[in-house]
Amino acid sequence: MEAWLPGVCLLNDLSWNLIDTAVLEVGHEQRRYVVKAAGPSNRHIGREIEAHQSSTVMLARQNHAAKLVRSDRSMNILVTEYLEGSLVEGTEAECETDTYLQAGRLLRVFHEQARRTDPDYEAAATAKAMARLDTPHRMEEAAAEKARAVFRTYQPEPVVIVPTHGDWQPRNWLMDGTELRIIDFGRYGYRPATSDFCRLAVQQWRTAPQLESAFFEGYGSDCRDSKLWNVMLLREAVSTAAWAYHVGDDEFEEQGHRMLRDALANF
Repeated sequence: MEAWLPGVCLLNDLSWNLIDTAVLEVGHEQRRYVVKAAGPSNRHIGREIEAHQSSTVMLARQNHAAKLVRSDRSMNILVTEYLEGSLVEGTEAECETDTYLQAGRLLRVFHEQARRTDPDYEAAATAKAMARLDTPHRMEEAAAEKARAVFRTYQPEPVVIVPTHGDWQPRNWLMDGTELRIIDFGRYGYRPATSDFCRLAVQQWRTAPQLESAFFEGYGSDCRDSKLWNVMLLREAVSTAAWAYHVGDDEFEEQGHRMLRDALANF
């Protein structure tokens, strides 16, 4: 960083301290930047660099996402411009319909940049979820076995995949005045568009259907297919419970267990 931004100074440590990713707000010549760095086995930085070099460019031009300043894939480090705004999660904006109207509009534009049919995505995603059940976890064995049974009988079909954020929810949204902005593209990848609805569906929309309605008003349509959606929610639940246990996030793990109960009820 000293080589890229001589005289750089640390302003704030924004790291979550759950995984080996450092997120730092720094200053250089009267401007602020965000630096992200991680260890060699961490995939999030590489995915975020890929996102900033491709699909986020359109959002950045409209000041709805940060612009990439420098990056080095071999060192797992990137620098972006600092985005003004307050985190939506935990504020009044998290409960306002206009926030979700904007979130739907931005996501639709993000998704529409590219699309292709992938004959293998569903099989690979289901196999990954099955593998999660074989790792250490605290899911009830009866629930885990029922999930395995669903995955075994599921017959994957080709799906259309698009650029996705991977964690589209208020903890990755900033509100600057009345303008919504998007951060953290560490889970960027090509997936079915509906995968970006999962986090909202099991959190904010669960108790506030008006927020769901506002989101789809902005997005333009509700494209969820019940069969694919139910399996997707089950995979998300298993992954959440297992990952949260692995990193020691008890609150998120409990959410994963609740998601698992709700997802299995669909079957």
